[in-house]
Amino acid sequence: MRIAAAQLNQTVGDFPGNADRIIGAARKAADRGVRVLVTPELSLTGYPPEDLLLRDAFQRRSDEALDRIREATASLELFLLVGHPVSEGQGAGRRRFNAASLLHRGRVVGVCRKRELPNYAVFDEARYFARGEEAFVFDVDGMRLGVAICEDFWFPVPPRALHEIGAQALLVLNASPYHLGKQHSRLDTARANVSALGMPMLAANQVGGQDELVFDGLSFALDASGALAAQGKAFESDLLVVELQADADGRVDFVSQAIPESPPPEAQVYAALVLGVRDYIGKNGFPGAIVGLSGGVDSALVLAIAVDALGADKVRAVMMPSPYTAEISWLDARDMAQRLGVRYDELPIGACFDAFRATLAGEFRGLPEDTTEENLQARIRGMLLMALSNKFGAIVLTTGNKSEMAVGYATLYGDMAGGFAVIKDIAKTLVWRLCRWRNTVSDAIPDRIITRPPSAELKPGQTDQDSLPPYETLDAIVRLYMEEDRSVDEIVAAGHPADAVARVVRLIQVNEYKRRQAPVGIRVTHRAFGRDWRYPITSKFRD
Repeated sequence: MRIAAAQLNQTVGDFPGNADRIIGAARKAADRGVRVLVTPELSLTGYPPEDLLLRDAFQRRSDEALDRIREATASLELFLLVGHPVSEGQGAGRRRFNAASLLHRGRVVGVCRKRELPNYAVFDEARYFARGEEAFVFDVDGMRLGVAICEDFWFPVPPRALHEIGAQALLVLNASPYHLGKQHSRLDTARANVSALGMPMLAANQVGGQDELVFDGLSFALDASGALAAQGKAFESDLLVVELQADADGRVDFVSQAIPESPPPEAQVYAALVLGVRDYIGKNGFPGAIVGLSGGVDSALVLAIAVDALGADKVRAVMMPSPYTAEISWLDARDMAQRLGVRYDELPIGACFDAFRATLAGEFRGLPEDTTEENLQARIRGMLLMALSNKFGAIVLTTGNKSEMAVGYATLYGDMAGGFAVIKDIAKTLVWRLCRWRNTVSDAIPDRIITRPPSAELKPGQTDQDSLPPYETLDAIVRLYMEEDRSVDEIVAAGHPADAVARVVRLIQVNEYKRRQAPVGIRVTHRAFGRDWRYPITSKFRD
């Protein structure tokens, strides 16, 4: 028997488009002789719908779209699992479930309700849903199939309950966002909770960008022993078709397929960033993107990602030199823009900077120049970029990295001004690795941009290390403290200088107010600033 996972790129609230993609996948699967098709978790609404779930109109639209799918697939022989919210009861007794309906020949023949509701990291499903209580199985062509929804297979009890009532294989609707190493976690968890029971498993995962989340696809089938039998494409829509067969003793298992070799981590992260930019800009209807190109490595990486995501014709690079901009920065920015074929403009800010200083001269009389004047330059640039955005409709992509956002090495309403923070979750050391990897594809980024010491170029002779520890040290401390929740003592015990640890941790704590005002950005680690990191701005606590 052929079963399949429809790896779909859905958009939250796009009921006509989401339904069309589900119907299209069902017809394509039926043409290939598929008997059971699994779509991702909440595939009808898109994931995560968040507080839209609290609106009655949203539920009505979902119900109407499900009816449309049911009618449009009535002539097909396959069984279709569609993820969608289910609302039951009235008034104070009303409950909402994260559910999947099994459609066959124009009827809803069963409903599975999600049992385990994640309420950590980027997930807050307990805010919206009640827990399902019953295990759901159905029979097709003499095979008994159990159904679970995403988090259900991350715990041992739901798979065991399905196994105990006779499920021979497990079908999972998934909306599992990407972060580094996520697929390994999915497979290891499935082996521990499902393969240990001797059940083969097929998981259909969502793909695409949704605000700061990116879904990588990689739908997969594990055979009864836990070996990877088939896997969908990474960061692309796909229809993964697998054969489920029974032996003479009635045991069912998947027929294994060839599995492509996994690309290196840098390639995966880069693909996630490209997909995140493409979908954020495309799904929100922006005509293109603007990047403030400085001649530095961060803006170079963002420009390369934007061009790979959108095409050179939809990307504009703007160089805004100040009196402190080095000549090599001009030359490298021009070189890179030419390599990528984007529109490139230079808007010198010297006259604007002089005008601001003249306006403030009376207020600042007798006071030395300091970071105030440095930040003025960044804010002038932000204002110019936003003016171009307002006039032409293109979104400004900010270029700050995770290392900078962690310690506040960024200017509010300056280099933080914009609509989407592409590398907000990319540590500086990873920025360099991604640039070097991108140049293995084509020579997009001038080598000098990658190798020269980083500098904001806001005063003569400035480098980042005038204000920050070396990035190797800074990134290690940020990772241990912010991503792994290690204490100051533990970080020092790991071999990092006590003074640097104390300084970096203090900067992380006192710059929360800046991060709250930063644009959303793509999440690629298991803990990013934003949805994962919920610390108060006003706090006297210090480690």
